[in-house]
Amino acid sequence: MAKRTAETLHSAVPDRLEATACAVLQAAHDRKFTIATAESCTGGLLAALLTDVRGLGHVFDRGFVTYSDAAKCDLLGIDRSLVKGCGAVSEPVARAMVAGALARSKADLAVSITGFAGPGDDDDEEGLVHFACATRDGPCDHRKEHFGAIGRAGVRIAALEVALAMMDNALHA
Repeated sequence: MAKRTAETLHSAVPDRLEATACAVLQAAHDRKFTIATAESCTGGLLAALLTDVRGLGHVFDRGFVTYSDAAKCDLLGIDRSLVKGCGAVSEPVARAMVAGALARSKADLAVSITGFAGPGDDDDEEGLVHFACATRDGPCDHRKEHFGAIGRAGVRIAALEVALAMMDNALHA
């Protein structure tokens, strides 16, 4: 089998992430699973990476880029009171995002990412990111990471790494 790479993003994504993305896609293909993403602070970067690997694009069902609070509610069906009450960057919203991605797709596996990638309001913790990952018939896993002030690009790359690891764990459970 030829080595798979992310064609367009190859120069922008660390080799370890590219290899993990390929492994996740291959594992999903082997299980006959499709994938959906619900992204906020990564702005669709995970979806771009997962669709950039030649020969495994059929594994990806769809991606929801829900950067604003309204987009989270409109596209994923999240109750506005949840976002307002808990905050968009919270465990309940990350879990609701992954549930919405599964409900509004044909995917067997979904992951969500919501966080503060860069400097924001005084109350925003730069580098705080919540993740959720679930299979259609399985439990929902949640992770909270404090990446710190490593810059927007650093937070996004770190978030990709965590999301891919969570997907890999779900596929091998």
